[in-house]
Amino acid sequence: MADRDPQIILETTPTAETPVPDAAPTAAAKRKRGFAILGGVVLAAALVWGGYEWLFAGRYVETDNAYVAAEIAPITPLAGGTVLRVAAFDTMAVKKGDVLIELDPSDARIALAEAEAAVAQALRRVNQTVATGTALDAQVAASEADIRRKQALVGVAASNLARARLDLSRREALVSGGAVSGEELSSARNAFAAAQGQLAVAEADLAQARATRGSASGQSNANAALVGGTAPAENPDVLAAKARLERAKLDLARTVIRAPVDGIVTQRAVQVGQRVAPGAVLLTVVPVGEAYVDANFKESQLRRVAPGQSVELTSDLYGSGVVYHGRVTGFSGSTGSAQALIPAQNATGNWIKVVQRLPVRIALDPKDLKAHPLRVGLSMTATIDTGAN
Repeated sequence: MADRDPQIILETTPTAETPVPDAAPTAAAKRKRGFAILGGVVLAAALVWGGYEWLFAGRYVETDNAYVAAEIAPITPLAGGTVLRVAAFDTMAVKKGDVLIELDPSDARIALAEAEAAVAQALRRVNQTVATGTALDAQVAASEADIRRKQALVGVAASNLARARLDLSRREALVSGGAVSGEELSSARNAFAAAQGQLAVAEADLAQARATRGSASGQSNANAALVGGTAPAENPDVLAAKARLERAKLDLARTVIRAPVDGIVTQRAVQVGQRVAPGAVLLTVVPVGEAYVDANFKESQLRRVAPGQSVELTSDLYGSGVVYHGRVTGFSGSTGSAQALIPAQNATGNWIKVVQRLPVRIALDPKDLKAHPLRVGLSMTATIDTGAN
């Protein structure tokens, strides 16, 4: 051991200051390999994300600015009156035709009785007019007969006058020869004058008979115009009375107010004993079974949206575990800002562009609504599949 070369021992036993020959190249290689792996992961993630966006994400548009709506039915009376009974209350489910409110029917019943009496009275007047027409026709016929009789009397008077004229002329011709006395001549002249008077009287009677016939004929025509050649039940006066009767029946029926649709009662604003006027809103019925969704999408999301495309929706009420299915039915005619009381005046040079939202109407599947009922105004999240069509 004492004979060992000290130089050899120095070379085989490295000190702390002597570097390891391969340490630095190994660390650099590891770092390079780590960066390469990280770059590959990032590239793969980018490719996956880009492929998803290209294949799927661009196909769907989503918004949480969506709310449940329905064609709410306001209940208004068509006839005024005092409320006798209110059969509905808020949150009550009703069916179409169910009684909601009853009004006092007393006035309506009286009006109905008056209308019924008016119909009977109109029928009697028409029947009386028909009977009067028959009597007037008989008067016209009697006047015709009287005219014919007086025409005959005029003819007789004319014959008597002609005979009296002939007798007078004969006697006047014989008076100069003394064959006819003055008394006979006087009698002939008197007879001639009497015959003239009788003819004048007969002609006056004939004229009076003709005037009577004209009056009777005019009255008959006027009466016939009232009747109009129709049956009494079809007379305009009777039809008008019947129309008033139907109106009275309708007013009586309107004292009972019924539900126009199936739904839920809300906003009740009527009490027993209250006097209501036609047109006043007493309560509303919300047809929850016919609810739909108005989803307000950004204008930039609607490039590929079209009616008929399928939609999936979730509500805040039930959470994401309950999915509703629907279809796009149409678009609103204007954005919400365009219908605002004070719309944006973009015609000026001082304005800031804001992305607008357009309401999209979405019809819901009735089966989904029946399984999980919704209420008007609830928030929804809607996702439209623009590649469905």
